[in-house]
Amino acid sequence: MPQNAGGFDPGASGAQDLARSGCQYIHATSHLAYPEPMTLDMVIDRRSPIPLYYQLSQQLEQAIDRGDLKPGDRIDTEVEISERYGLSRPTVRQAIQELVTKGMLVRRRGVGTQVVGGHVRRQVELTSLYDDLVSSDHRPSTKVLSLATEAADANVSKELNVPTGTDVVHLERLRLDAGQPLAIMRNWLPADAVDLTTAELETTGLYDVLRRSGVHIRVANQRIGATGATPAEARALKVKAGAPLVTMERVSFDHSGRAVEYARHSYRSDRYQFETTLVAR
Repeated sequence: MPQNAGGFDPGASGAQDLARSGCQYIHATSHLAYPEPMTLDMVIDRRSPIPLYYQLSQQLEQAIDRGDLKPGDRIDTEVEISERYGLSRPTVRQAIQELVTKGMLVRRRGVGTQVVGGHVRRQVELTSLYDDLVSSDHRPSTKVLSLATEAADANVSKELNVPTGTDVVHLERLRLDAGQPLAIMRNWLPADAVDLTTAELETTGLYDVLRRSGVHIRVANQRIGATGATPAEARALKVKAGAPLVTMERVSFDHSGRAVEYARHSYRSDRYQFETTLVAR
């Protein structure tokens, strides 16, 4: 990898200043997603009390979250980073392991260390995951796993406030971000609320489809929890069976107070977080 190719070149005097300050530039290169290598410049400050491994891991994590490093991109090996910039291999290994543990990097035999993706951080608001991903410059896509009309069981009838056996539309989707599985989304809606098609659901969010059909959600009750992945969920989300998943259950109501959606979603905990802002009274 050519040093500083396409990136910041401090020049001779700049390099001397950096050397005197104790700072170094660390380069992470993408070999897969771009025709030409992409270079990221990250400053490592040897005078800082912050451990070197943590400086490296945090700046790599920020580059992934910003999208400078994208899923599939490959970073340099531990040996290349340590030898080129005078960092010990244990330091580099610890920095990379931090991101492997967080699910942001993965080591692949014969390929190297690749970016899996940044965390999706989502405010707890009455919005759809699809809309949130689009608004935060992610690249969502959807695979419809099932779409059918069925009789509401006892739990669904209770949540939607309809008699048991009432016809409801049940859909199950796999939501992906930049091609990587993120969530399994299960929804039940009154059969007369909206007509849904697989084509629509694979190109836009459910709430957008509802709005275009005249159904406007005004308020919702939501529960957030956790569970272990079932074998089927593990296969779809590409995690191990029993891996922790973040769960969300939501019942949404329109302006008239009618329950128009019951949702039960499961998210990969290594790639998804809910965020809330708390205010003291």
